Amino acid sequence: MQQADIQDILRDTFGYDRFRPLQEKIIRSVIAGDDNFVLMPTGGGKSLCYQVPALVRPGVAIVVSPLISLMQDQVESLKANGLAAAYYNSSLAEAEARQVLAKLHNEELDFLYIAPERLMSPAFLTRLKDLDLALFAIDEAHCVSQWGHDFRPEYLQLGQLRQHFPAVPIIALTATADKQTRTDITQRLQLTSANVHIASFNRPNIRYTILEKQKPFNQLTEFLQDKKNESGIVYCLSRKRVEEVAEKLQDNGYSALPYHAGLSSSQRHMAQSAFQRDNVNIIVATIAFGMGIDKPNVRFVVHYDLPKHIEGYYQETGRAGRDGLASEALLLYGLNDIALIKSLIEKNSHAEQQRIELHKLNCMTAFAESQTCRRRVLLNYFNEQLAVDCDNCDICLNPPETYDGTVDAQKALSCVYRVRERYGANYIIDILRGSDDQRIKRLGHERLSTYGIGKDLSLEAWHSVLRQLIHLGYLEQDIANYSVLRLTSHARPLLRGEQKLILAKPRTKLNAPKEKKQTHSKREKTDRKAAPGLEYDRGLFEKLRALRKRLAEKMGVAPFIIFSDVSLIEMSAYFPASEAEFLTINGVGQKKLENYGQLFLKAIQEHKKNVQEPSHALV
Repeated sequence: MQQADIQDILRDTFGYDRFRPLQEKIIRSVIAGDDNFVLMPTGGGKSLCYQVPALVRPGVAIVVSPLISLMQDQVESLKANGLAAAYYNSSLAEAEARQVLAKLHNEELDFLYIAPERLMSPAFLTRLKDLDLALFAIDEAHCVSQWGHDFRPEYLQLGQLRQHFPAVPIIALTATADKQTRTDITQRLQLTSANVHIASFNRPNIRYTILEKQKPFNQLTEFLQDKKNESGIVYCLSRKRVEEVAEKLQDNGYSALPYHAGLSSSQRHMAQSAFQRDNVNIIVATIAFGMGIDKPNVRFVVHYDLPKHIEGYYQETGRAGRDGLASEALLLYGLNDIALIKSLIEKNSHAEQQRIELHKLNCMTAFAESQTCRRRVLLNYFNEQLAVDCDNCDICLNPPETYDGTVDAQKALSCVYRVRERYGANYIIDILRGSDDQRIKRLGHERLSTYGIGKDLSLEAWHSVLRQLIHLGYLEQDIANYSVLRLTSHARPLLRGEQKLILAKPRTKLNAPKEKKQTHSKREKTDRKAAPGLEYDRGLFEKLRALRKRLAEKMGVAPFIIFSDVSLIEMSAYFPASEAEFLTINGVGQKKLENYGQLFLKAIQEHKKNVQEPSHALV
């Protein structure tokens, strides 16, 4: 296979000028018939790693996917590029299922998407024995590992594929997996001889911000003030919280819908479809509940509650900015979140799994409370080092203020000691602030020397102090005993005044980031880059968005199936005037030129008549 052939497929079918890092190496390996394990972040271009080889190798590509909605989106995207694709799952009526199987046996499909349990049924495996198979692609491969963050028992059967089809290459792909999970995946899928490709986990277009949780709904609406027309996801820890937040958002004029496992299948489908088709802007969902999102223009992800582990946080924040454009990830966290998650973990009777989950939660908490570049801490978790600070997180853009917190810490530790380590954080704060609480009086704690000595600090400030004392190892929470606070051995030197303690001032509000100025230069079309950082005509962009929306509604598909925001931005920057120039836009292949070229070229030319010559021109 010559490089030009692969490049032709990339350009003519998918509309891209160049491969992303590792893609070409992986594609060539699969074409050669090798097994491959691919660890690549969301938005890194995993799909092309099996889609291009599937168009080169003879036969149909069998793609394993865990979610019906994800299958549907990917099949629609492939069809929009002129490829023969179908899915075979429980959403099909009997007649539709027969049609798909007929196409499969008549060799009319390039791709068939299928769930693992249906693929591994004896009847279906027998069907495949009589067909030419280009490859097996196992998407979301972390589901096969019991130590992964989204373990699915039905994925375990996929390890038998190597015995049933020894000559067919298998490519397993995932966006998140630590070292233990990676090893588990390759062993369970019998891919111990596979070529392993690990891409960078860095998503530089995502800005990470973490705030201590104080009046979280107010913090959420402050964050959303300038985002009413943008697509985003808000993750919550419980179904009840999902419903409450979605309802409050609706009451405050936001376009929002809930999405969780307690809703009926039709309700979830309605919410998913409305979000995918830009008919609703915000989905409020339970943490770690898979939505099968293949939507490239999600501009923000908010974690209203603390996730259980960094893998889940990374995967969920990675649903923002899949198109490479600037996006944001906001995390709100508090002591109550940590205590709740710990209590759930400790109910697990499997000691080893409990140990691992507690370790992962501790890593998540350490990340949330770190005072160094968020991206460096995040990447370090995945064994990747960033040489310099990222300049695109809250710590880099607005370094936290610190102060000598020795006295505040001594007051808090002394109070915990004087109540004999029998009470939780809220009660300790009530004593420190001199609360007129009947419980305090009934227990005689208003007579303690620490009663009222912390009136100078707010409730939020004391929560921050206690949180940092826990994180720094001076206090610990006894989760099994109503989260009471206990002193550790490290507390004694601090109480005796033998050491000083520097604390960070609580960060509860979003501050305007100190952004670096970017310069833009004219680029030749032979050295085109994707749209991030590109200056473009926003008026034209909105007109093209409206045109895209009308076409999508007419065709019954999501707008991004027609063109991504990146493609529209490039059109609005370069003002293509001919079919040849339109083909140079990223994401425009021959089929999309054929279907939509004249409509978009006409809209661009009509807009151009009413504006000055654009600063970027195709040459």
